[in-house]
Amino acid sequence: MSVSYKDIGVSAQGHVGIVEIRRPPHNFFDNSLINQIADAFEAFDRDDNCRAKVLCAEGKSFCAGADFANRPETGSATSETGKHLYKEATRLFRSTKPIVAAVQGPAIGGGLGLAVMADFRVTCPEARFSANFSRLAFHPGFALTFTLPRLVGQQKAALLFYTGRRIDGEEAVKIGLADMLVPIGEVRPAAIGLAAEIAQSGPLAVRSMRETLRRGFADAAEAATERELMEQEWQRRTEDFREGVKAMDERRTPRFVGR
Repeated sequence: MSVSYKDIGVSAQGHVGIVEIRRPPHNFFDNSLINQIADAFEAFDRDDNCRAKVLCAEGKSFCAGADFANRPETGSATSETGKHLYKEATRLFRSTKPIVAAVQGPAIGGGLGLAVMADFRVTCPEARFSANFSRLAFHPGFALTFTLPRLVGQQKAALLFYTGRRIDGEEAVKIGLADMLVPIGEVRPAAIGLAAEIAQSGPLAVRSMRETLRRGFADAAEAATERELMEQEWQRRTEDFREGVKAMDERRTPRFVGR
């Protein structure tokens, strides 16, 4: 692929397409970043040489979600940006070839949604996974209300949503949130290795199997984002949401009042 992007790097190793997020250290996302990833994924889907994809990131975090504290106009902090973000996210869910996420660090909030969008996750003990929306007094987004229960079950998903707790890579593998645990320096090579192993299989068979296994997946994810955004639209106007963002920025326990 000869296209260049502002915030991602795109390359290939054999039959594996690699998309690297390049917004270190925390790789906060916004509409533009998700759009770029979706464009790269769709280009690899059209490329007959590509049989599987890896999503990775440079820096400390895999993706720390939206930067609510410093850039409140990004992510789903406002209604219009939220609608556009979720439209772009739906493009990721409609990708046609297997995706392996290399989660070398925190995957938080919408960043967790980005990791869970992939077919598989390779991670390390140092990684952290959190659906921290409740700590912001905010409804989950990025289709997590559909994708997370699908992976870990309704009960564990509810626990992660209601508490906003962080779990490490070992716990993530234990509950089925991630698939492989390796030392931190081996996360990306292991993810590429898994994608290469998938790429050794018959590409037509893999794509058809994936279509069968994920039939209705993108439509359900899109429906989930519509519900999520509806709840986020009124919650973003609450005192609790403003307090949650302020407390996160000040690294303290929020003082919610229920309004």
